[in-house]
Amino acid sequence: MDACGKPLHTLHRKKKRFVKNWVVFDGEAEERNGKRKKPIYCGKKNVNLLLQRNPNVLARVFGDSDSHPERKEYGLVIQGSYQRRSCKVVDEDSGEVVAEIKKKDANIKGISFGLEVFHLIVRPGFNPAFAMSLVLLLDQMFT
Repeated sequence: MDACGKPLHTLHRKKKRFVKNWVVFDGEAEERNGKRKKPIYCGKKNVNLLLQRNPNVLARVFGDSDSHPERKEYGLVIQGSYQRRSCKVVDEDSGEVVAEIKKKDANIKGISFGLEVFHLIVRPGFNPAFAMSLVLLLDQMFT
C-alpha cells in the first residue's frame, strides 16, 4: 500500500491441477464496476526437478501475454534461497541483476535480526513497488 492506504499491487494465487501460479494486478484486482483487471505479471514456482536446467532458479516471472504476444519466454528469473533471504532477480534477456534480497546482519554483539529483517536492493530504473511485490510473491510461494 502507499502512504494513503491505497493498494499498489494485489496478488492472487491460481491453482490449476498440481501447478500453482500467482497473478499480480496493479492496484486492486477489480475495478469499481466489478470487472476484473488484466494482471501486470504472473509468477510460477520452479518445481520441475527432473528437467531443471538450473536448480538455483526459485521462480520465473513473466508479463501478461495479451500485452506482449510476441514474448513467450520468461522475463525475470529469481535465483538463490528465499529461506536464507539471499536472492537475485535477473532479467533473462540481458542477464542483468535488477534487484536483490540480502539478509541484514547485526553489527552489535548479542543482537540477532530475524528473517523478517532484510535489505531489498533495487537497481536504478527498476520499479521499487514492483520489486517489493516480488518479495511478497516469494513469501507466498515459500511460506
